[in-house]
Amino acid sequence: MSNGTLNKESLNARSRALVGGVDRAAARAMFKAIGLSDDDLNKPLIAIANTWTEIGPCNFHLRRLAQKVREGIKAAGGTPLEFNTITISDGITMGTEGMKASLISRELIADSIELIVRANAFDGVIALTACDKTMPGAIMGLIRLNVPSMMLYGGSIAPGNFRGKDVTVSDVFEAMGAHARGKISDADLAEIEAVACPGPGACGGQFTANTMGTSIEIMGMSPMGSAGVPAMEAGKDDVSFQAGKLMMELLERNLRPSDIITRKSIENAIRSVAASGGSTNGVLHYLAFAREAGIPLTIDDIEQISRSTPLIADMKPGGKYVAPDMQRAGGVPLLAQRLIEGGLMHTDCITVTGKTLGEEAAKAVETPGQTVIHTVSNPIKAEGGLVILKGNLAPDGAVVKLFGYERKYHRGPARIFDSEEAAFKAVNNLEIKDNDVVVIRYEGPVGGPGMREMLQITAALIGQGIGDKVLLITDGRFSGATRGLMIGHIAPEAALGGPIGLINEGDILVVDVDKRQLSVELSDAELAARRAQWTAPAPHYTSGVMAKYAKLVTSASEGAVTKV
Repeated sequence: MSNGTLNKESLNARSRALVGGVDRAAARAMFKAIGLSDDDLNKPLIAIANTWTEIGPCNFHLRRLAQKVREGIKAAGGTPLEFNTITISDGITMGTEGMKASLISRELIADSIELIVRANAFDGVIALTACDKTMPGAIMGLIRLNVPSMMLYGGSIAPGNFRGKDVTVSDVFEAMGAHARGKISDADLAEIEAVACPGPGACGGQFTANTMGTSIEIMGMSPMGSAGVPAMEAGKDDVSFQAGKLMMELLERNLRPSDIITRKSIENAIRSVAASGGSTNGVLHYLAFAREAGIPLTIDDIEQISRSTPLIADMKPGGKYVAPDMQRAGGVPLLAQRLIEGGLMHTDCITVTGKTLGEEAAKAVETPGQTVIHTVSNPIKAEGGLVILKGNLAPDGAVVKLFGYERKYHRGPARIFDSEEAAFKAVNNLEIKDNDVVVIRYEGPVGGPGMREMLQITAALIGQGIGDKVLLITDGRFSGATRGLMIGHIAPEAALGGPIGLINEGDILVVDVDKRQLSVELSDAELAARRAQWTAPAPHYTSGVMAKYAKLVTSASEGAVTKV
C-alpha cells in the first residue's frame, strides 16, 4: 500500500520535473503567459481531465462542474490545470456509421489522459466524465498512470414527462418502432421526442452511464455518494467542489489506483452491476480494467459473480425507476449497504476518501417507504442481470441482460444480416416474424470495426410489440437501454471466422438461459466444412483510426482492448 501520509513538501515532487529549478525557466515563462504565478507553480499541479462537449446532453454541463472542481483544488492548496479529451454521444450516433466510433473512443480517451498527464508530470488527476465511454476510458488511463487520481461522474439527466409518465431517450427509440407499426401517430412521436430529454445529463435509466457511475463509485475510484446526484441539481456543484478538495487529500495520502483497484474491488463493482440490472457494457469495461491493472479476470468469473448476486434495484430499462429515483431512495450507498448486509461485498476495500467501502456504506440513509432498492432477502430476482452464454455458436461466450420477466428458451430460424443497416431496414419494413432469430454479424470489434450498439433495432422490435416473440443475436453490442432477449458480444466474432459467420438463412438456433447455452443445430462436421469454405471479408477501412483499431483490438471476451 502506498497510502501513507506524505510530507507536505513532497506533494509537488512529480511536477518539479516540469517547472522546478533554473533549467525550467522557459516552461515557467509559458505558464506565466496564461496567468499563473510563482506561488501557483510551487503548489502541486492537479490535472482536470474534462470530457466536455456540446455534442449531446451527457457532457454538456461539465464546464460548470470543472469550475467547481477548480475552486475546490485551489481551496485545498493545489493549482488546477484543465485539459479536454474527445467524447462520442452514443445516443446521437446510434444507428449510424458514426456509432462505430463509440467503443474506439474509449481507447482514445484513455490514451489522451495518459499522454497529457505523462507529458506534463502532473502530481494528481481528477477526471470529469459522463457519457458511456468517457468513464471506462478515464479509469483505464488512470490505471496506467497510477498517480493519485479519481473520477467524478457528471450525473444523470432528469426524466422527461410524457402524458404523466417518466420517460427517457430509450422510450423515443421504442416509440420509433411503435410508429413503424402504426401504433402511434406522427404527432405522438414528435411529442415524446420533444420531452424525453429535458436538459443536460447522462441517460436516466440504469443504462451504461449510470451503470458505470454506480459501479466505479462502489469500486472506490469515485467518492461515495457523488455519482447519484443528478447533473442539474444544485447539490452537484457542492459535490464537485468537495471532490476538488478531496483530490488534495488523496495526494497527501499518496493513494493510487493500484491501492484501490484490486480483484476484490472489481468483484464488488461487478456485483453492483448485476444487482442493479446494469448494462452489458459493464462486462467489456471491467474485463478492460482488469487487463490494464494486470488482474486475472474472465467472463466466466463475471458469470459466477452475477449468478450469486440477486437483482435488487428496480431500475429501467427492465424495471420502473430512473437514476434520480434511486438517489432519492438512498442512492449508491444504500445499494452497497444492502449488498453488504447480504454478505456479498468485500467491505475492507479502500476508496478515494481513505475510508473503506464498509465505512462509507455505513453512512447510507434510506428514505422511509422507498421501493427502488430491495433487500437481498427480498430480491426482484434471485440471480443478477448479467448472464454469460456459451455453446457451438459462441465458444468464447456471449452476454445477455435479463431482468426476470424474459422467456428463458427460444428456438427458431435464423434471419441473416451482415450489417446493422440491413437488419434495421428489414425490421422497419416489418419483415421480421414471430419466432425469427435476427442475426446481425460482422459488427464485432474487428468486423465493424468498433462493435456498434444495436439500440435502434432492439427498441424498434420492442416498440413493434414483437420483442418478446423474437430473438436477436449479434457480435456487436447493446446499449444499456436495451431490454428483452437480446444477446450480444458473441465471440469469436464473424470477421475472425467465428461460428456466427458460418450460419445460413433458416438454420435453427437455440438459446437456453437455464443451461447457459447458445447453439445452432448443426454438427461439428458441418460447421468445419463451412469454415473451410469461409473467407474473411475485406475490411471496411484500410487507413486511419478505424483501420488501426481493427488491427490492434482483441476479442469482446477479453474486453475489446487494444494490443500493445
